[in-house]
Amino acid sequence: MKGETRMSISVALQPEPAPVAACTVSRDVQNFDLLIEDMEAELGESWGDLSFGDAIAFLDQPDANALEFLAIAMDSEDESDLTLIGDVINIARGRDVKVILIAQDVSPVVLHQLLNLGADGFLPYPLPEGALHDAIQRIRTPLPEHHPQVSQDSATTAKKDTANHDGAILAVHGLAGGVGATTFAVNLAWELATKEKKDGPRVCLLDFDFQTGSTSTYLDLPRRDIVYELLSDTAAMDNDSFMQALQTYNDKIHVMTAPADMLPLDIVGPDDITAILDRARANFDVVVIDMPSTLVAWTETVLNSADIYFTLLELDMRSAQNALRFIRLLKSEDLPYERLRFALNRAPKFTDLQGKARVKRMAESLDIDIDLMLPDGQRQVTQACDHGLPLSQNAAKNPLRKEIAKLAASLHDLIANEAEGG
Repeated sequence: MKGETRMSISVALQPEPAPVAACTVSRDVQNFDLLIEDMEAELGESWGDLSFGDAIAFLDQPDANALEFLAIAMDSEDESDLTLIGDVINIARGRDVKVILIAQDVSPVVLHQLLNLGADGFLPYPLPEGALHDAIQRIRTPLPEHHPQVSQDSATTAKKDTANHDGAILAVHGLAGGVGATTFAVNLAWELATKEKKDGPRVCLLDFDFQTGSTSTYLDLPRRDIVYELLSDTAAMDNDSFMQALQTYNDKIHVMTAPADMLPLDIVGPDDITAILDRARANFDVVVIDMPSTLVAWTETVLNSADIYFTLLELDMRSAQNALRFIRLLKSEDLPYERLRFALNRAPKFTDLQGKARVKRMAESLDIDIDLMLPDGQRQVTQACDHGLPLSQNAAKNPLRKEIAKLAASLHDLIANEAEGG
């Protein structure tokens, strides 16, 4: 009898295995050694590893009830198993299990598809320091709508940050490649931000050319993965995540560069663009947007939101033909054509009477007013862009810089007057 008692006590003292709180899901987790280290650091021994096929079977077991999240790790070789990975995400979401995607050398299109299926977050591999910890904390944070007090506090914070801003939107659209739209957008944003030495307007520059955007090059700023994360899940965007996706240049302008990888322009839709513009307007006095020359579903969204839609062209046949087709499209769709302001880059000099006559004939044939005549800045413009500097810092006396500075001054006064009137 005593032996039985001792045996019962001994069994009772043996610790029960900890429930599995998370699992990595991969073809071979040994290919992601940094993930193993981070999982052990965050969860100790309360995590497991599964293949893609085993994950589906495990999610149907009672042991999966304690699961908090799955960390799906994949590389380019796993793109052929996209359907299987999508099934894992769908089943996990159906069981209220969060999903963190960890990807190495995976195409942006594939990541976009998986995030649309319901993945809760994305991390690049190799994992940045502390990235997994931050991602786990985010998925553990309760949604604001379930906790009214948290939601109220968040709203109060946002109001404090944004109460004084209802920014003007200035979009810049080049009607052909190489017409200088990005140069114009970058320098216009810089001139607006530096118009006043103190208490100048807060200016934001958004690069919406997700494939060939060059604002990062022209301002010597790195392209960051966080921009892709923001674009992939604007529904989860709050004020903090939006501001974290921006970089500052010389403490004067905030810039959202194009992502590190070339992305399809339809990675975002009209609702995503509206959400980004709402955040930008709430935080800044002026928002300058560098648009892609390609027309996409959300071009109309920007056009409808813009106070001024600068349309750049040159004195050549391709610009004239593209302008004609662009105007026809806007008129046929009953879009706000009146917001367009045509700017002719590399315009003829004042003494070039033949060139000025060509400009007049072009405007008459297109039935447009050319509001801005931007002079040819020549090699100094290329040099400034290659050095990652605004023209005012590299060639302050350049004729193109002077013209953009004059435009910025008039826009600054107009925006200030409207703000006082409001």
